[in-house]
Amino acid sequence: MSDLLVSTTWLADHLDDPELRLFDASWFMPGSPRDAAAEYAAGHIPGAVRFDIDAVSDHASALPHTLAAASDFAMAMRRLGLEASSRVVVYDSEGLFSAPRAWWNLRAMGHADTAILDGGLPRWIREGRPVETGWREPAHGEFKARPESVLVCDFDDVRRALESGAAQVVDARPAARFRGDAPEPRPGLRGGHMPGALNVPWSAVVEDGGLAAPDRLRSVFQAAGVDVGRPIIATCGSGVSACVLAFALARLGLDTTSVYDGSWTEWGGRNDAPVVIGP
Repeated sequence: MSDLLVSTTWLADHLDDPELRLFDASWFMPGSPRDAAAEYAAGHIPGAVRFDIDAVSDHASALPHTLAAASDFAMAMRRLGLEASSRVVVYDSEGLFSAPRAWWNLRAMGHADTAILDGGLPRWIREGRPVETGWREPAHGEFKARPESVLVCDFDDVRRALESGAAQVVDARPAARFRGDAPEPRPGLRGGHMPGALNVPWSAVVEDGGLAAPDRLRSVFQAAGVDVGRPIIATCGSGVSACVLAFALARLGLDTTSVYDGSWTEWGGRNDAPVVIGP
């Protein structure tokens, strides 16, 4: 097992490891006709339990799937069978899209031994590997959360970073949404981006449904003007695809990239937040 990314071959060879915990973290954008829970029940990798990023969140927040309080997160993970000693592998049904959000949640709560399945469920199925149906309910674990606050940013953190230049803010939304040329998928949000933010669409770091090679990742960030030697805050629409960038940066050795949890859903919905339209 690598520190961050595992192959389908590795996973197939280790499915029966007693320390392995396999999480299906599939999630779809608002308005999608797909149902992640129904798709999990219809077919998932043997042994996988469902990590619902909407359910495992702060339900007191008006923002979608923001990070849960440590005690609530720990309770949810214990229900998923997580132990302090567990080796976690996360995947999703897009290949590489929402799995990094679960990976980031786990890291932000202190569980560093977490990797992502390269290519996710589509690659697993394409290779003719087995799936199981139904709903799996594991025995409870004994996980205890140890929050890593450096990995999480709020509105004020991002505003200070933009004003001071202490960190680069990198937006994972598609370029048309970043420029304000395309509407946001959530109603009531302004288009555009934060002043001084850089744009690296999350899809630019994905190849064949998996993470691009390190040389490709470096060139993508460099072309967008991102200095990978300086602190970075990743943002997006609601904190999901920002984690794809955080994961890509971690593969390049930057394992302290922060994620703006409220992302554009918060920033674009606040009248006191400055917005730029255009490149």
